[in-house]
Amino acid sequence: MSASQPAAAAETAKPKLAFRPLPVPQVDVRGFWGDRVDAVAARTAGILYDRCVEARMLEQIDPDRPSPGVVIPFHSPSPDEADEQGAEFTGSTVTTQMFWDSDWGKTIETAAYSLYRRRNPELEKKIDAVIDMYGKLQQEDGYLSSWYQRIQPGLRWTNLRDCHELYCAGHLIEGAVAYYQATGKRKLLDIMSRYADHIADTFGPEPGKRKGYCGHEEIELALVKLARATGEKKYMDLAKYFIDQRGQQPHYFDEEARARGADPKAYHFKTYEYNQSHKPVREQDKVVGHAVRAMYLFSGMADIATEYGDDSLRAALNRLWDDLTTKSLYVTGGLGPSAHNEGFTSDYDLPNETAYAETCASVGLVFWANRMLGMGPNARYADMMERALYNGSISGLSLDGSLFFYENPLESRGGHHRWKWHRCPCCPPNIGRMVASIGSYFYGLADDALAVHLYGDSTARFEIAGQPVTLVQTSNYPWDGAVAVEVGPEAPVEFTLHLRIPAWCRKATLKVNGKMLDLDTATGDGYAAIRREWQKGDRVELDLEMSMARLFANPQVRQDIGRVALARGPLIYCVEETDNGGGLHRIALPRTARLEAHKEPNLLGGVVTLSAIGSKAEAENWGADLYRPEPPAAQETKLKAVPYFAWDNRDPGEMLVWLREG
Repeated sequence: MSASQPAAAAETAKPKLAFRPLPVPQVDVRGFWGDRVDAVAARTAGILYDRCVEARMLEQIDPDRPSPGVVIPFHSPSPDEADEQGAEFTGSTVTTQMFWDSDWGKTIETAAYSLYRRRNPELEKKIDAVIDMYGKLQQEDGYLSSWYQRIQPGLRWTNLRDCHELYCAGHLIEGAVAYYQATGKRKLLDIMSRYADHIADTFGPEPGKRKGYCGHEEIELALVKLARATGEKKYMDLAKYFIDQRGQQPHYFDEEARARGADPKAYHFKTYEYNQSHKPVREQDKVVGHAVRAMYLFSGMADIATEYGDDSLRAALNRLWDDLTTKSLYVTGGLGPSAHNEGFTSDYDLPNETAYAETCASVGLVFWANRMLGMGPNARYADMMERALYNGSISGLSLDGSLFFYENPLESRGGHHRWKWHRCPCCPPNIGRMVASIGSYFYGLADDALAVHLYGDSTARFEIAGQPVTLVQTSNYPWDGAVAVEVGPEAPVEFTLHLRIPAWCRKATLKVNGKMLDLDTATGDGYAAIRREWQKGDRVELDLEMSMARLFANPQVRQDIGRVALARGPLIYCVEETDNGGGLHRIALPRTARLEAHKEPNLLGGVVTLSAIGSKAEAENWGADLYRPEPPAAQETKLKAVPYFAWDNRDPGEMLVWLREG
């Protein structure tokens, strides 16, 4: 089998119009995303490997070395804990982590797609050596967990609630599928298939099997990927089982705790809302708990809803989607305001300066939105995927691919900066693998349709109705809204081409071979549908007005009342001290101020900035008084805003998304 072609998909009760993403090797990206993939391939992938080695992660997976030493608490560290123990962790102290297998899995996945983009024999050799270690570590029955084999032997499957066992398996499975697709090498895929077989023999509804599921969701969506790559239906069925079983009574985590002699109530996070197991998934209507876990769970649910045509899961997902997007989502596509639980608090609680908004959570929202599109093109999901992609997620990676954000606040007094590494290093490889695999988010393929979810320079290769087709997008998106699509089937073939019309676009036009189409007639759920017999050389032209906008928050978001955020197309903007001086909180933007867009090819890798005339309250002449009966004087000032994803790539300083109106 060619490494660029996926294996036959697992047979399921897949509805006819299910849309599946194109595998990464079938999509080449250029332009905006091409630059970012190149940065990951050139720098990030190697950095991830090197930092894992510096953190001494190899010692935990290498059976030929002595077992590393210090066991840490089961819960993920808070930022304060990480700071106390060294966020810039270089391995001077050996503190093992139970989720290091997951970091290796994501690092392998990032490396895999980077190797597809840019051949790197040295990196490939290093990853092959890591895979060899996992091969040596794997037990005869297929079990594979460096933590339970090297740190806490004899305790496997005794604490699914806290210890990330299946979560780690999931990330290694995703890494295995990616490495096979990108290099054609099957070793890790075979290793993880054996482990998945063991998991399927251990868990399930059959008598004698455990009725559990992971406290940190991820295995579900990974098993779907494995099923699609290998054609093994049992992996899809196991993913469905984990979804169906979650939150059922008697509660597995209670029974598991009693079995190991622990009090079920002695739970660090106090409530099963933390890991979304407080009730069966089809009964859930509120997004609660740890944000990353929630996004991974909903991603798995969406995959299963797509593959099995499960309307009950789809209904639950729509309720949860509405709850998140109307009550608990930052304008950047960030989510999870609290560091305490790395997740959700209460409706409309969206603080800016203390926003946690973990990079992994926004990446997880991209995963979820993308999988909701498996049930058919719908701009409510694709628009949000785009919002999270261009803002809340890639803000977590510096433009050169070397530094990372864990938290993504919407306001900084100048002390928040990217770091080299972290004691809980989940975010660097997560943003790395997402960027490296960005081509798989551009398109969705069904039996007789192709959906274009994202715009930008790219080439897609796929087969539809038995006919090979090449589709080429040409666009300077997101800086420009003009998109040209050339369709190149080897022979004439009929199918429907779905093109997203973003909600932020006030005016759009669509032409096929120079002939204008009526968008109102052609558009449903935010996508224009063009069905025809396509012939080589057919050309579609979509022109999206890249308009600027002022955005206002629901009045119940107390932190943003009387404030405004700026957007252009899919991008959210911010002001930085390096452009506007200090004291950004003193800037006010009148509602009548005219916004202007400026192309700046030499700034931040080439961006479009926004400018306007506002005012800035004077502090210099205020004197020593803390309070006065008169307001401070204000001076006219020209403010300059840059895309949020690009902040903290220049001189350090303050940053602000939500400006005062004045």
